Amino acid sequence: MGGVNDLEWVRASDSPEGESIEVATGDGDLIHIRSSDDPDNVVTTTAAKWKAFVLGVQNDEFDHFADDQPKC
Repeated sequence: MGGVNDLEWVRASDSPEGESIEVATGDGDLIHIRSSDDPDNVVTTTAAKWKAFVLGVQNDEFDHFADDQPKC
């Protein structure tokens, strides 16, 4: 059985070159998330929790986290 580095990682399509978020599906209902600049640091969650997070992003439920961030 391979490790997380053997998974098929998908990079966010609108991410610029350099640091990006990558996501991969694992065994069962596991979803793995990592930053491209630190690929050994992987967060694992369930498909149900990932779906809830994605729906929250789509519904702007996390915008308040970005409100105080400096603009690039």
